Amino acid sequence: MSQRWLALTIIGLGLWGAGKSRAEDGYRLWLRYAPVEDPALREAYDKAFSSIVLPGDAPTDRAALKELQDGLKGYLGKPVPRLEEAQEGSLIVGTPQSCPLIARLGWEKDLEPLGEEGYLLRSALLDGRHVTVIASENSLGCLYGVFHLVRLLGTRQPVAGLSLSEKPKIKRRILDHWDNLDGSIERGYAGKSLWKWDELPGKGDERVTDYARACASVGINGAVLNNVNADPLILTTPYLPKVAALADAFRPYGVRVYLSANFGAPKALGALATADPLNPSVAKWWREKVNEIYRLIPDFGGFLVKANSEGQPGPQDYGRTHAEGANMLAKALAPHGGVVMWRAFVYNDSVDKDRIKRAYKEFTPLDGQFDPNVFVQVKNGPLDFQPREPFSPLFGAMPKTPLAAEWEVTQEYLGQSTHLVYLAPLWREFLDSDTYAKGSDSTVEKVVTGELDGHEDSLVAGVANTGDDRNWCGHPFAQANWYAFGRLAWDPALSAETIAEEWARLTWGNNPQAVSTIVSMMMVSREAFVDYTCPLGLAGVFEKDLHYAPDPGMVDPRREDWSAAYYVRADEKGLGFDRTRQGSDAVDQYHAPLPDQFNGLSTCPEKYLLWFHHVAWDDKMESGKTLWDELCGRYSRGVTEADQIKSQWESLKGKVDDERWQEVEAKLDQQVKDAAAWREKCLGYFQKFIKKLVFSEKTIL
Repeated sequence: MSQRWLALTIIGLGLWGAGKSRAEDGYRLWLRYAPVEDPALREAYDKAFSSIVLPGDAPTDRAALKELQDGLKGYLGKPVPRLEEAQEGSLIVGTPQSCPLIARLGWEKDLEPLGEEGYLLRSALLDGRHVTVIASENSLGCLYGVFHLVRLLGTRQPVAGLSLSEKPKIKRRILDHWDNLDGSIERGYAGKSLWKWDELPGKGDERVTDYARACASVGINGAVLNNVNADPLILTTPYLPKVAALADAFRPYGVRVYLSANFGAPKALGALATADPLNPSVAKWWREKVNEIYRLIPDFGGFLVKANSEGQPGPQDYGRTHAEGANMLAKALAPHGGVVMWRAFVYNDSVDKDRIKRAYKEFTPLDGQFDPNVFVQVKNGPLDFQPREPFSPLFGAMPKTPLAAEWEVTQEYLGQSTHLVYLAPLWREFLDSDTYAKGSDSTVEKVVTGELDGHEDSLVAGVANTGDDRNWCGHPFAQANWYAFGRLAWDPALSAETIAEEWARLTWGNNPQAVSTIVSMMMVSREAFVDYTCPLGLAGVFEKDLHYAPDPGMVDPRREDWSAAYYVRADEKGLGFDRTRQGSDAVDQYHAPLPDQFNGLSTCPEKYLLWFHHVAWDDKMESGKTLWDELCGRYSRGVTEADQIKSQWESLKGKVDDERWQEVEAKLDQQVKDAAAWREKCLGYFQKFIKKLVFSEKTIL
């Protein structure tokens, strides 16, 4: 790490402390380190952590030490000294190699299965003294352990008798930034890019360090810096030192840099007349480019590639397969330990009339043809980050290929940075889905972790929601989705409610009423959004391009499957897309018993009903109501739920800081108005087809 970037790291860390003198504006995220309110608990913490013993001096060690010093000072209201020898109540941090005290504890066999990122957090007796120990085989594991400890203190947990063992269940936990070289962000709703390309590499930005620190605090260990619709210029010699400068800033926090690569770069940059992956000159160009990158960034992670999708160049331009394209890049990266993340977001309309079937049909024949360091990166659903979709049938259908899950942290189709929508329940629903690929309990979670098919490497990616807004994410509650992505990527077995309570306590304080109210708001928010936008499995009910407002009858002249009407399929008979065996037969892309379950009108889960079925307006739902009445009720329930969320927040006035309270209040006021507009626009459109009286709340509710 360069001395310049080390200095910037220290400056950046200092800014978080400096932020404590400011009014609450969201900059400190969940790392506020607010003083412990309960005197008895503060005394217990004070006794448990009277000093810090951390002998390591690498950049990651210094980051861990600074975190402990700032955290304990914030919680206890006084500095905690760093000592060379342990005393009663010491907090000891290190590896058996860096810290003789840890070596004396003889925990090597316990540490070995935890790897470089895992750690032990234990209370121990050392030479008759009660101490707390954070031990790992690597400094990065120690840093993760430090963040675990300060999280316990921030949520006011007891620290006596600690005996915790942690390691990530997914190896690569990556944020995909759709940032452009001009500073704009595709699907960005929180300002401009954090990366100031015109100032790099000579001038650093302290927010870069603050970003890496926030990522590390929740276990995120990678960042793709640029848009999947990649500008080839990112791979040029003038830009790579800029990328290297960011990598230097991230490195103390264990965040590796990845890049989106334009598959046509050898041709686009003027070097070659072709980008054919089987052309030896093309393969040579990529090998030399990869070697150039690794000379500047020894821990470079690899490439994310969007190919032959939405106009992006790819191997099919030359009659080659996705596997042939991915493998050419993989061979260039393999000597350095890099990986290729090849996106499965393809929907060539010549493959199948039903858009959601196309990725499965293109990729499943290629299972077993990808090199070992290739991930096929698959969105959670088969369409495009909708408020609710069934899981993509690719999960469980490619056992010989490691599949990476791609989630959208930025709320493109979920109210963006205006609506409060907590996404962990959506991701939890996805992870818990059973693929039945090897019988029952073949969950998507087991596919993604590699457990189901024995893959050693694993990856989950989240399309980032960060920008240069002071509060990072545009909406104070949107920060929860960044937090939840990291926590679920580290441990995909965590419950959405557990994560919500952690975040609420760390971000808003430990007032019991505030915590319970905020968690309640978060846990109902996604279902409320589904109710007032696209209930019963509706999808694609969005305006053209912006994807914020409703436009269920929209027809896009550019192509049919960019049209809301293509998905809604409202007519005088009913509503929904027929994907049964009598329709597009998308149901048969799943493993039994799911095809039969989805195919039956009475057996299809109601939450996916209009996804798989064209349902008659007067068909009866589980409630006994007709489809029309059920839709009216769901939309109105969503509006009521949005209003209730706003009322809950209003009850917290004076119980959280006023600046952020007012900001959230204004957002919720708009959300309630938007929810009503969604109901009126969608039901008004559907009503045209059924020749019934216009809905009214009086008759619906």
